[in-house]
Amino acid sequence: MRPTALPMGPNSPTRTRLLLFREDVPPMAFRAPTLIALSAVTLLSGCSAFRNYDSELAQTNQQLASGNVDAALTLLEKNNTGKDKDLLYYFEKGELLRAKGDLSGSQNAWTSADQVVGKWEDAVKLDTDKYLAQFGSFLVNDKVRRYEGYDYEKVMLTTQMALNLLAVNDFDGARTAIKKTHEREAVIADLRDKEYLKSEEQAEKEGVKTQYKDLQGYPVASLDAPEVVSLKNSYQSAFSHYLAGFVYEALGEKDLAAPGYRKAAELRPNTPLLEQALVNLDKPAKDEDSDILIVVQSGLAPSRDSIRVPLPLPISNNIVITPLSFPIIKPDTSTATFAQIGVDGQQLNLTQLNSTTAMSRRALRDDMPGIILRTTVRAITRGVAQKKINETNPLAGLAVGISSAVLEGADTRTWRTLPDNTQVVRLRLKKGEHRVTLPSVVGGSVVKVTVDQRYQVITLRAVGNQVFASGVAAHVIPSVNPTAVASLKQP
Repeated sequence: MRPTALPMGPNSPTRTRLLLFREDVPPMAFRAPTLIALSAVTLLSGCSAFRNYDSELAQTNQQLASGNVDAALTLLEKNNTGKDKDLLYYFEKGELLRAKGDLSGSQNAWTSADQVVGKWEDAVKLDTDKYLAQFGSFLVNDKVRRYEGYDYEKVMLTTQMALNLLAVNDFDGARTAIKKTHEREAVIADLRDKEYLKSEEQAEKEGVKTQYKDLQGYPVASLDAPEVVSLKNSYQSAFSHYLAGFVYEALGEKDLAAPGYRKAAELRPNTPLLEQALVNLDKPAKDEDSDILIVVQSGLAPSRDSIRVPLPLPISNNIVITPLSFPIIKPDTSTATFAQIGVDGQQLNLTQLNSTTAMSRRALRDDMPGIILRTTVRAITRGVAQKKINETNPLAGLAVGISSAVLEGADTRTWRTLPDNTQVVRLRLKKGEHRVTLPSVVGGSVVKVTVDQRYQVITLRAVGNQVFASGVAAHVIPSVNPTAVASLKQP
């Protein structure tokens, strides 16, 4: 078969296609495996394997940190034009709309996300073994799977939904969201116990003994940090359980409030705020002042990146040093940390109850055995297959190698607009207007707070030098600083 000569440049796609049809290669011996490999590349070029999610969200979060929430939302929509929106789209949209103050829109987006997570729960509960078999497939790269969310994201989703409801003083609605949080934790706990056991059995069966501590050049210390190792797991948050206790207490259900406070104290030991909540639960109210919980969420969830680590793999009776990709956690640096806020001129200490960075690292630490197993087995299988193809058809082997290189890389998708640190202060205030001030490192914003309920939750969000408040009781007073005003007008 002799191709027709066509005018073309050295990098022309047409030239590349025609070079594959050489006269010295039998057409049928070459065509089938080559076309299969090239078809795989073509099909995958439109999927998540080629999507740089971290880059997309870095731009979106830059707009958010500058106060341009509408611009951030525009970018999100621009990068998600398909009809079949994924879980991450609803995660991000809900948080951006919340920052904008559109609690109804935020709740709608998160309800869509919750429905996706609900289908995942149903699949797990219906047949856990079947789900684990599908998820644990060695043939599919993690980054081309449909995104199901990390465990801490699933739990934080309903916690954030509860905060939306509490912003409009809907304690009954928040109670429903909190109940779902507890039920979700139970599903996750059962699944992970079975998954880790299955992963150990498969690793032994496949002869894979590599651990993340064996990966040369991998930032092992980040997964072994005290704040990571001290976590009981990656999905139970002291903040979620403390918030549950506060809601149950506000609704007069002290028998349910106590377990919430107790669990929070268990998850974050030696924290006076949590211990005091249990002590105060049985004390009668001494006055008519309101019991106020101020929640300050700051920063952004960490991103995930991909790092290549050389591993010796047994391929066709030979040890081949093969670079394989594994995920790493990159903390967000957009927002300075702070430990105090002012309330009516008095500086009060904040108590940190949640770190998304620590939870994300714990999730990766727990997942690494499975990731190493899947990545290693897939690389060995691919190497053996490519060697066999090379022996009969080098060009077909080249095509397979190209497709493998294209797909190589760790999954870097994660909920990026989720707040990183969650800190709280609990105090008693008289009904009426009060002023909350945040430190200069986050713009020195002043928030006017209206207290008119017996129990009330005020949530503030700090990103970059911007502070966002939503709901019926909290309003950020516009800054008179010309620089701050200008930042709101950036494109």
